[in-house]
Parts: sequence; C-alpha cells; structure tokens
Amino acid sequence: MGAIIADINKNAREIVRIDVSEFKEKEYINIRIWFHDVDGQTKPTQKGIALSVDQYEELLKAVEKVGEYIKDRKENG
Repeated sequence: MGAIIADINKNAREIVRIDVSEFKEKEYINIRIWFHDVDGQTKPTQKGIALSVDQYEELLKAVEKVGEYIKDRKENG
C-alpha cells in the first residue's frame, strides 16, 4: 500500500514529495526530496524524513504553528 499525497516543486530539478507508505507492516508519512534524472525519471534522494502515522497529530500541530508564525510576520512586519 502507498499513496502520493502531494508533490511540491522545490526548483527546476527537485520536488518535495509527501506520501504515505508501509514498511514492516507499519504506516509512515514520508517527506522526501526527489530529483529528475537525465532520463526524466523521478527518483528519491536520502534527504527527508519518515514519521509514523501515529505522529500525524504532532506534525499537523507543527504545520499549524508555522502558519501562525508566517501570518504574524506578515501582519507585524
């Protein structure tokens, strides 16, 4: 089982891919940098993290805090 959730362009050669996959019968949220090789295929790099799906709520809270931080910076310069 596995599902690509999102691909975010990092630059012309790389994307940040967020996916959910299974390893040793446990599900993980993967946030990893992928690159386009000379043949145009997309391949993963070693740069990234894997969190268990049990850590989803903590990840969500952290992303929400990033949003609040960015909003505050925009409002208060």
